[in-house]
Amino acid sequence: MNIEVFDTKLALGQAAADDAAKIIQQAIEERNVAYLIAATGASQFEFLDALVVQNIDWSKVVFFHLDEYVGLPEKHPASFRKYLRERIIERVQPREFHLIDGEAADAIEGCRRVGNLISRHQIDAAFIGIGENGHIAFNDPPADFETEEPYIVVDLDERCRRQQVGEGWFADMEEVPRRAISMSVQQIMKARNILCIVPDERKAEAVRTCVELEVSPRRPASILQRHNNVTLYLDRESSSRLAV
Repeated sequence: MNIEVFDTKLALGQAAADDAAKIIQQAIEERNVAYLIAATGASQFEFLDALVVQNIDWSKVVFFHLDEYVGLPEKHPASFRKYLRERIIERVQPREFHLIDGEAADAIEGCRRVGNLISRHQIDAAFIGIGENGHIAFNDPPADFETEEPYIVVDLDERCRRQQVGEGWFADMEEVPRRAISMSVQQIMKARNILCIVPDERKAEAVRTCVELEVSPRRPASILQRHNNVTLYLDRESSSRLAV
């Protein structure tokens, strides 16, 4: 695992966006299209702001959605579809963005639909974060490290739901959905490159455990230790508990 530490969130986001642009450009040069996975959340703000102004032919870029709440209307401020439309789709107009419909009557069928699409392609880069409880996507501990299904329906644990309130997406715990559709751990790990963007002190303990302790479903992000091409982008605060 390659670890890079920056003085500020802005510097972190810019560096990750520069690296992402190189990967995207290379994929376009090789096969005239780049396939990406995009995360959401407060941790991705600076990265996405820097990414969408890169000199990229976005008409040759296809995105896949990482996760979405079950039953949350798209107009809700916490909707990841709303987030992605505002922060990526409306700003760069990519060729395609395969969104997860968390309001579909059958969440499992929604998993199959997007799963069938992503299974046809090699993902060039996954842009992800790490949750305060160590999750990647909405794979809360203990995460399922075994399923080969690209997308799964998951129950959100209390710490994950509290994080969403703490970040201001919801007014209180009662408002936070209890289930979500999430890209599976194994699907994330199939990406050629993983760019893991993790600023802020509140993520420091999760960063420490995923980097320094053994791989375990109790620490979902620890699985990144087994990927051959992952970069962890940290700021001074999120790296503050690392031994080195």
